[in-house]
Amino acid sequence: MKPSGGYREFVGGLSFLGRPSRRRLQAAAVALLLLVPSIAAGTANAAPASRPSEAHVYLLRGVLNIFSLGLDQIAAKLEQQGIPVTVANFVSWSSLADQAAAEYRSGRVRTIILVGHSSGATALPDMVARLDQLGAPVTLAIGLDSVFRTSLHGRVGRYINFYIANGAGTPVEKTKQLQGTLENVNVQTVPGVGHISIDKNEIIQQKVISAITAAAFSRPKAAPGAPKQQPAARAARQRSSGTSAAAAVRN
Repeated sequence: MKPSGGYREFVGGLSFLGRPSRRRLQAAAVALLLLVPSIAAGTANAAPASRPSEAHVYLLRGVLNIFSLGLDQIAAKLEQQGIPVTVANFVSWSSLADQAAAEYRSGRVRTIILVGHSSGATALPDMVARLDQLGAPVTLAIGLDSVFRTSLHGRVGRYINFYIANGAGTPVEKTKQLQGTLENVNVQTVPGVGHISIDKNEIIQQKVISAITAAAFSRPKAAPGAPKQQPAARAARQRSSGTSAAAAVRN
């Protein structure tokens, strides 16, 4: 790192010390040499950029695949951050749920994230419930202006429903079987937002991407109601202790 202003400016900056004698200049040089390694060390020890923790995002388009192309824009931005994505029509939600559950059980995916627009948003609660039945809870689900009233149940870390109250969108109903948080957010005051454009609106896209990024780059947490698992080391110690006790009894 090259100091800005050069040596003369550096010496001139020491005018508060009076006329710089050789001893003062040497002391200042030593102080500068001690400071530069500290700066370099601080940079070297900075935390490396995070990587998504086995996350996968499934984006469900609406009818005919021609009114939800904003989801493709969101997908492209997520891929630039290294987050795997799958974009499909909402009619594929059941097979996608099976696929996501298989990935979850294999351990390749630990953070399942869902996004849907229009009919895709309408299908999200069913997909959440299906994944819960398959033992693969959803970490985050985001609906964009569901066109029909829906109810939410099952396990989901966070469900955000962006809807336009003075348009076609509707809030999602919370049931007693829901384990997780539900947020209904009316976005009718967002400039330029509409049912066809909500997925393409830059403000909405930023909200969606920010929520996804926060979920994808965080350490996976146990889903609400999920049984707690013992750490591998503790389980190994318990197995070892059990083996030793059994041997002692046999002897």
